[in-house]
Amino acid sequence: MIKERILIGIPGLDDMMMGGLIKNSMCSIIGTYGTGKTTFALQFVFDGLTKGETVIYISLEESEESIYEKIEDRGWDVEPYKNKTLYVIKLDPTDFTLSINSIKNDLPELIRTVGATRLVIDPISLFEGLFDDTSARRKEMFRFAEMMRGMEVTSLLTSETEQNNIYASKYGLVEYLADTVIILRYIRPSDLSEVHTAVEVVKMRRSNHSREIKPYEIQEDRVNVYSEASVF
Repeated sequence: MIKERILIGIPGLDDMMMGGLIKNSMCSIIGTYGTGKTTFALQFVFDGLTKGETVIYISLEESEESIYEKIEDRGWDVEPYKNKTLYVIKLDPTDFTLSINSIKNDLPELIRTVGATRLVIDPISLFEGLFDDTSARRKEMFRFAEMMRGMEVTSLLTSETEQNNIYASKYGLVEYLADTVIILRYIRPSDLSEVHTAVEVVKMRRSNHSREIKPYEIQEDRVNVYSEASVF
C-alpha cells in the first residue's frame, strides 16, 4: 500500500525520506543551538500554506510577532495567511497550568475547529521541562503522543539536544515517541578549517529512508540539503 506523503518543503531532505513525511505522523527535529531547527520548521509551515493547508504553530520560546517576522525575513508574504490558515500561538513556559492545559485540552479542539493538517511545536523540550518529576514528564509525553496519533494532522516537534550527547533530545523521550527523527548537527574537520552543518534521518517508522549524513546550508530564502553530496 502506497503511503501518502507530506513534504517538509526541503527537496534534499524530502528525498532522504523517500518523498517526505508519512501523512499524520509525528516528526521530531533534534539539534543543538544554531543548527536551524526553527528554520526547518518554518519551511514545513510555508510549504503547507502554499498548498492551501491550514497550519498551527505553537511557540514556547518566541512571540507571535517574532515568528511572523522570521517568515517574512525569508521573503515569504505571510499576511494572506494570518489567522486564516496560519495560527501562531505563543505559550508561556513559566505558566505551568496554562501551558499544560493549552496543549493537553485546547490543542485537539483547535486542530479540529480550524481543520489544521500541519502542526509545529517549537520547542517541545520547553513543554517537557514544565515537569520537574521524571515519571510525570514521561507519562504526559506518552499521553501527548497518543493524543496526536488520534488526530488527522502531521506534526513536527523541535527539540534541543542533551548537553553531552548530540544524538539525544534534552530529556531523551521524544525520539522514542516520534515516528521520524531528524538530527541536525555540526561537523568539525580535524584541521578545524571550517564548520559544516549536517542532517541525518535516524529513524522513520513504516518507511525506508537514507541513512547517510548529508550537508546542508541555510540561505536567505531556503534551506538546501545536498542529498548527492558527502560531508567527508
